[in-house]
Amino acid sequence: MSVSVVLPTFRRPKGLRDALASLMAQSRKPDEIIVVDNDPDGSARNGVANARAVARCAVRYIHEPLAGVANARNAGWAAASGRYIAFLDDDEIASAGWLESLMTSAETLGASVVFGPLRGEALDAPHGVRGALAQRLYSRPGEKTDHALDAPFGCGNSLVDRDAFNLPDAPFDPRMNVSGGEDDLFFAELARQGARFGWSAKAHAIETVDARRTSWRYLLARSFAFGQGATQSAANARPRRWSGIAFWMCVGLGQMLVFGALAALSSLTRSKAAASWLDRAVQGAGKLFWVEAFEPRFYGEAAVAD
Repeated sequence: MSVSVVLPTFRRPKGLRDALASLMAQSRKPDEIIVVDNDPDGSARNGVANARAVARCAVRYIHEPLAGVANARNAGWAAASGRYIAFLDDDEIASAGWLESLMTSAETLGASVVFGPLRGEALDAPHGVRGALAQRLYSRPGEKTDHALDAPFGCGNSLVDRDAFNLPDAPFDPRMNVSGGEDDLFFAELARQGARFGWSAKAHAIETVDARRTSWRYLLARSFAFGQGATQSAANARPRRWSGIAFWMCVGLGQMLVFGALAALSSLTRSKAAASWLDRAVQGAGKLFWVEAFEPRFYGEAAVAD
């Protein structure tokens, strides 16, 4: 029942420090923490060394100089020695019972993949539509009891029993290095192999969101990228699923028309539902305009350029 926590990081020294501190305070200590530094300059090395000096479990530093979210996750996956791999990102803070809850839920539900709730803390999002949209995009509330899931979430705050699957050493698709969505394809492959997804209601974590990621431009790009994921999953399947592409493009067109109209109306009336309709309308646009030319750039070379 050994478990490795994989923690990718890119130029977030405070976020990394807080994430590591939360992992060291776990009621169920991980067997190892794998920190993957995706900064070509290796800026996290000293911070990891400081954490290792006081940690009560193994803390390993992996430098993956090829920037990209899939590259970072692949490096952590390959380096981890545990049967179970838990993912926590460098902008997330785990509650004290986080890992214990994930492991308990996996056992009681008979699940090979488990997800927990995330509460987004947008540090510079005002009240109104933009603040509500930020909370919507960076939170994963879920139900208050453990249960089986029909569909997966994203990688942050998840647990995978890798003995349940036949996976390569690099299971995350590098084509998604810049845009993200590598976890969508990863969990789609696990589903194809018969994954049983579960929800761990007590495995709480907080996602801290800096001001740059609460601007209108970034929030709308994030919604658009979420929408692209469904169509891109069909496009990136082997063989390519043209029927799936057509289906999701039609869904996207419908979302743009229906939710776009609702978003416009609700913004005029200052309804609290405006953020929800806007998010769905922009995700619809992503489903329709899914090709690489329209992909927002969040990671990899784009992150290095920033």
